[in-house]
Amino acid sequence: MNLPNANTDLSFFIQRIDVFVLRVPADPPVQTSFGIMKDRPAVLLRVLDPDGTYGWGEVWSNFPVVGAEHRGRMAATYLPQLVYGRRWESPQACFAALTDKLAVLAIQAGEPGPIQQIIAGLDVAIWDMVARRAGLPLWQLLGAPHATASPVIALYASGINPTDPEKLAAQKLTEGYRAFKLKVGFGEERDLRNLAAVREVIGPDLPFMVDANQAWSVQEAIAAGRRMANFDLGWLEEPVRADTSNADWAKLAREQPLALAGGENLAGTADLLAFAETEGVAVVQPDIGKWGGFSGCVPVGRAVQSLGKRFCPHWLGAGIGLTASLHLKAAVGGPGYVEVDANPNLLRDLFAGDAFRVVDGRVSLHTAPGMGVEPDLAACREHVTYQSP
Repeated sequence: MNLPNANTDLSFFIQRIDVFVLRVPADPPVQTSFGIMKDRPAVLLRVLDPDGTYGWGEVWSNFPVVGAEHRGRMAATYLPQLVYGRRWESPQACFAALTDKLAVLAIQAGEPGPIQQIIAGLDVAIWDMVARRAGLPLWQLLGAPHATASPVIALYASGINPTDPEKLAAQKLTEGYRAFKLKVGFGEERDLRNLAAVREVIGPDLPFMVDANQAWSVQEAIAAGRRMANFDLGWLEEPVRADTSNADWAKLAREQPLALAGGENLAGTADLLAFAETEGVAVVQPDIGKWGGFSGCVPVGRAVQSLGKRFCPHWLGAGIGLTASLHLKAAVGGPGYVEVDANPNLLRDLFAGDAFRVVDGRVSLHTAPGMGVEPDLAACREHVTYQSP
């Protein structure tokens, strides 16, 4: 990574890893083309060094809807035994070693996703800890290009459900959001009706995107892209399964008019960059809590920018991961947005902190050390479903 100070000490020793799993009701439930979330989970990791310096990370845990506690227990079981007892030269070295050491377990258990996710969450926590120790905001430690006293990050309101979406879009508009993304994949008539309703509310000029959550075949996606063309959409996200061949993504790009976006369900530098290099892919969206943490996603983001594509981190969880996504975008720079779930989420609001204030579609990052988040676990003790010993 390109660090602002070559003398910055990135080495660390972890004395303790704490794991917390929380759930709060989702009202209204979050609807996608493949499932409904009736509550909002969060898997939080806290790392501490021998001097008491700490850092926070978050593990992606939305699906399956019963999977958050499993990820929490997995993190508490496997991460300490691999991380404790040695000084690591850098977060990147730890990330690479854990990825290598847990590869066989991922195969044996048939669970590469959860294992990649607990490594990613730990990496975020370690970077937060190292930045706090250095007395630097994390975006600065990561070498944010053209860094200012407070980077300003563009946002879009995401997760707008197919039930009365214009009401939520109108609410987000009044809250300061200036870009929006609607869930589609619920039938041609319903999708078109919702597109028209949201576009009418936000007006003809504000950015408007759609997300199909892997709902269609290639031919169905081509037809959908064509019928949605008149709504001036910024991108069509995951219209097909994430494991669709890059050749079929290119076919989709050629045969319908909308720019394509994806990447939240890809893992690994090679797969993400191959996707970014695909004809017609305009927006790449890795999820920092799903794969890579900062150690994986910052280099990928910079490579995506070098290809002339937009880098827009995916996030639909609690406030630690959202804050990490903002620092990730600041570190990579370039045009694009960070995703913010438009639906109520107590765990996002409590853990993102008071610094998260949307003004004219943007949020300014602070200059406090690390990510600057101080989760108030006492305020949501009743929502804790698992805590490591």
